[in-house]
Amino acid sequence: MVYYTKEISYPVSNTKDSHFTIAVDIGGTLAKVIYLSSFSHTLKFKTIETEHIEQLIQLIHRIIRKHNDEIYSNSILIATGGGAFKFKSLLDNEFGSLGVHIIQLDEMKCLINGLDYFIHEINGEVFTYNENDGELPIDSSSQDNNNNTCNRAYPCMLVNIGSGVSILKVTGPNNFERVGGSSLGGGTLWGLLSLITGAKSYDQMLQWAQEGDNTNVDMLVGDIYGTDYGKIGLKASSIASSFGKVFQGERNENNLQTNESESSQSSSRSSSIHTTSPTVPEEQETNYNNVFLPEFNNKDISKSLLYAVSNNIGQIAYLQAKIHNVERIYFGGSYIRGHLTTMNTLSYAINFWSDGTKKAFFLRHEGYLGSMGAFLHDKNQIQNQI
Repeated sequence: MVYYTKEISYPVSNTKDSHFTIAVDIGGTLAKVIYLSSFSHTLKFKTIETEHIEQLIQLIHRIIRKHNDEIYSNSILIATGGGAFKFKSLLDNEFGSLGVHIIQLDEMKCLINGLDYFIHEINGEVFTYNENDGELPIDSSSQDNNNNTCNRAYPCMLVNIGSGVSILKVTGPNNFERVGGSSLGGGTLWGLLSLITGAKSYDQMLQWAQEGDNTNVDMLVGDIYGTDYGKIGLKASSIASSFGKVFQGERNENNLQTNESESSQSSSRSSSIHTTSPTVPEEQETNYNNVFLPEFNNKDISKSLLYAVSNNIGQIAYLQAKIHNVERIYFGGSYIRGHLTTMNTLSYAINFWSDGTKKAFFLRHEGYLGSMGAFLHDKNQIQNQI
C-alpha cells in the first residue's frame, strides 16, 4: 500500500521571495520534506526513511537544483525533529559549505503551528472515520455545537504518533504543553513486525494488516466465555488477549518437544541401567501426532499487532483527554498513513472509552505537521537569523 500525499495550493506574492525555503522534519523513523514548487505554486510533500539519510541529502540537492535554479546561496533549510540536532554536523558540512542558511526549530512548536495551519486554513483537511460511516470531511469554517466540527475553538489534544507517541494539550495557536506519551508507537509496530514477519517495508505491513484476520491470532472474549460478557459491556468479538492464541499454540508445541525429549532421556537411562520401564496402559498414552499446532500467517499477525498498538494509543489518548477535560482529539504522525484499519481502531477506542463524549479527528497530511510548522516559520524571524 503506497500512500500518496496530496499537494496543496500555496499563495505566492507577485514579487518573488528573496529566499527559497525547504522544511524538513527528521524523526527517528521518517524524514518529512516540504517545499514550494517553482512551477505550480503548490506545496510538495516527500518522505524518506531516516536510516537512508544520504537519500535525504540527495533529495534536498535535487530540489534546489530543480526549483531554485541551482542557487544555494539564497536557499534556507529549516530543520526540526530530533534529527535536526542529531545530523546537524552532516547538514552543515553538506549545505552550509555551499551557502545554504540552516535554521533549527523546536519540534513541538512546529507540530502545533502545522496543526493550526492545516485545520484552520485548508478546507477538507480534517475528517472523521469509522467503518460504519466511512470518511466524513469537516469544513474548517463550520462552527456548531456538535463534536463533528473543526472550528477555531480550543482546547484540543494532539496525539502525534511517530516512532513513539507524544500527547500535547493545545489551548491556543501558541499555547501548548506536553502532557504525556508512550514508547509504544510506529517504531514498535515496524520493529516487531520486521522481526516476526520479515516484512521489508511499512507499506507492506499495512497492506497485510488490512487483509488479515486477527481472530486467528487474538484471544477474544467469546473464546473465553463462549458469548458476550454483557455485565461489563464486552462483546464476544472484543479482544481479551492480543496474541493469546499464539501462546496456546506454542504451549502445545513446547509440551510436545518436552515430552519427546523426556521420553528420549528416559529410554536412554533405561538402556544404560538395564531395567525395564513399567508398561503404560494404552488408554494413558498420548498421541502427540494429533496435537493441534495452529499456523499463523503474516497478514493475521500484522493485523493483531496493529490492533494492539493502536488500541493502546487510543486508550492513553482518551485518559489524557479525560484528565484535561478536552473533547477534540487530533491524531497526527506518519504512523497513521491514511490506513483505514488504523483510523477505525483509534476512533473506536476513543468512542468506546469516552462513551461518545470525545471525538477522534484525522488529517490528510498527518505526517507533515512538524515540517509544515517549520515551513511557516515567521519570515521576519528568518531574516534576523541569517
